[in-house]
Amino acid sequence: MASKIKVDQLETADGSGTIALQNQLSGMTTASLPALGSAQMPTGSVLQVVYGYTNSATAVATTSYTDIGLSANITPSSTSSKILVTYQIQCLLTDSTADRGYAIKTLRDSTNIYEPSTQYANGYIYNPSTSSAVQNTAFSSGTFLDSPSSTSSITYKCQAKSLDGKNVDINGTGGRAMITLMEIAG
Repeated sequence: MASKIKVDQLETADGSGTIALQNQLSGMTTASLPALGSAQMPTGSVLQVVYGYTNSATAVATTSYTDIGLSANITPSSTSSKILVTYQIQCLLTDSTADRGYAIKTLRDSTNIYEPSTQYANGYIYNPSTSSAVQNTAFSSGTFLDSPSSTSSITYKCQAKSLDGKNVDINGTGGRAMITLMEIAG
């Protein structure tokens, strides 16, 4: 059973007057409120957010970019929308004889939207010793604003490669790789 409070007047906090409440909300329903669709949202509004992750360990031992199981799909509501792509990936690098590094590339379907040059790779360990193994857990992250000009379903994904062909363990220490897509009204 719904509760009701019935009053004819409310007195102000300082007692200096009253507030009449006669039919102030009569006839108002949720159907009478205007609905805002994505087309009515102002430029810069967040229209939708999509999240993807993987906690599966993936070993990458190639100098070519390889899928690592990190992706998310989004269908923009307008061709003028922008997609803000952010990712974070945990990698484990181990070596006892040389420096090590890896790189992460981000794609929209098959289109490259960011690929670092080798000297600006995402993770790196320096090993001056040749007698003991050095391990480094590296976190890579990136943020990109993409303009896909599409209202079709789009897949954004990350790929990884080893800079020297030796093993790079994505989520090798029980981590989680994450990707977030935000549609921004254009």
